[in-house]
Amino acid sequence: MTGCPVHRPLPPKPAPRPDKVSLLGYLRLFRRDILSAQPARLYHAWMAEFRTPFFRSYMCNDPALVTRVLNERPDDFPKSNRISEGLAPLLGRSVFLTNGEEWKRQRRIIDPAFEGGRLKDTYPAMLAAGQAAVARLSEGEVEVEEAMSHAAADVIFRTLFSIPIENEVAARVFHEFRAYQRTQPILNLAAFLPLPRWMPRLHRRATRRSAALIRGLIALLTAERAAAIAAGTAPDDLATKIMTTADPQTGERFDASEMVDQVAIFFLAGHETSASALAWTLYLLALYPEVQDEVAAEAQSLGDSPDFAAVGRLKRARDVFRETLRLYPPVPMMVRENRCPEDFRGRKVAPGAQVVLSPWHLHRHDRLWSDPDAFDPARWQTEAGRQSARDAFLPFSAGPRVCTGAAFAMIEGPLLLALLLRSFRFDRIEGADPVPVAHLTVRAENGIRLRVTRRAA
Repeated sequence: MTGCPVHRPLPPKPAPRPDKVSLLGYLRLFRRDILSAQPARLYHAWMAEFRTPFFRSYMCNDPALVTRVLNERPDDFPKSNRISEGLAPLLGRSVFLTNGEEWKRQRRIIDPAFEGGRLKDTYPAMLAAGQAAVARLSEGEVEVEEAMSHAAADVIFRTLFSIPIENEVAARVFHEFRAYQRTQPILNLAAFLPLPRWMPRLHRRATRRSAALIRGLIALLTAERAAAIAAGTAPDDLATKIMTTADPQTGERFDASEMVDQVAIFFLAGHETSASALAWTLYLLALYPEVQDEVAAEAQSLGDSPDFAAVGRLKRARDVFRETLRLYPPVPMMVRENRCPEDFRGRKVAPGAQVVLSPWHLHRHDRLWSDPDAFDPARWQTEAGRQSARDAFLPFSAGPRVCTGAAFAMIEGPLLLALLLRSFRFDRIEGADPVPVAHLTVRAENGIRLRVTRRAA
C-alpha cells in the first residue's frame, strides 16, 4: 500500500483547550465535549494530574502504567462507578459496568459465544447485512454516519437474534437508540459529584425515556427467544448461545433481567462503536482517494458470495480499518479507580483516585507514533508501526477486560468496507469536513456528509 502524500489535509481533531483554564471553564468545555476539554500537552505527556474539590484523576499515557492497570493488576483497578452514573439507566448491571466476581461470572457465560468457531457461524448473517447495506445506499450526498449506524445495527440484529433491521421491534430499537446516543455523553456531569449510593440520580428526561423504551423492546426479544428455546425452535445464533450457556463454575444461566442488560451492551458495543469506526473510515478514504481505490481493487476479489476465508485476504481493508481505529477510537477514554496506594512515575496516588486511560491521546501521542496525526495505513506493515501498536493501541481495551467482540469487529469492519467500496466511490464535500466529538462514542458534531457515486461494473 502506498504512503499518503504530505500535501493532503490531516484528519481533523478537536482544537484542544489552553493549558490553563479555571475549573468552571473546564466544566463548561466538558459539558460541550470531553475531547476539546483536554489540553494540547496531553498528546506529549506521560502522565497528567487533574484536581477537583471532590476527587483527583490521573491520565496515564506511559505504556508501563497502562500495562499495570489493564494487564498486570486489573483487579486492583476496577471500572470506576463514575462511568455507570450516566449509562446505568440503559445498561443496568451489564458486563460493561460490573466488577469483581459478578463481572467474571458474566464473562464466563458470554465469552464462548464469541470464540473463533462461533464467529465463523455468524459470518453468513454478517455478509447478508453488508449486502443489504449496499442495496440500501443511494447515490448523491449521503450522511454516512446514519447509513453506517443502519448497517451496523442490521449486523447486530441478524447475528444476535436472526432478524433483519426491517423487523418491527429491531427497527424501533434502532430509532430509539439513535435518539439516545445523541443525548448521552461518555461521562455524565453527575460523575464529578460524590453522591451517596442511596441518593436518586438525575438524568435527562429524554435519556430516561429512551433507555426505558429500548430496554422494554429488548425484553420482548429476549422473552420471545426464551420461549423458542423452551420449545426447541430457537435458531442457533448468538442470543441462543448466550442464553443456553451455563457458568462452568456455578451452573447458573442468565435470568431474563440479566439478559436484557447484556443485550443492551451488545447493541451499544456492537452497533454504536462499529458505526463510528465505519463512518470515519469512509471519510478518511474520501480524503485519500488513491487508498480508497486500492481497497476497492482488493475487494473485487471477493466474488458474489465470498466465504469466511475471503475476509482474511482483505489485508488493505484491514490496515485501513485499523488506522481509523487509531485516529478515531470509538471509545476515546476508559476510567478505572485504584483500590490500593500507588506510585505513578514517582507520584503518590491515594486509593479512590480516578485513573484515566485515553485511547484518543495514546493513539496520537507524539512520543509513541511516527507522524501521529497522519492517516497512513502503510504503518501497519512496518516494524516501527507494529511496535507502536504493541505499546499504545487499545481500541478494544486490553487484558482480561478486552472487548469480547474485538475479533467480531475486525471481521465486520473490513468486510463491510470491501462490500461498500467495490460498489461505490466516496468523495469529500468541500467545506463539510466533520469535527469529532464524544457522545457515547466518537462521532461527528454535525454528521459526516460525503458524495456517493456508483462505480462502473
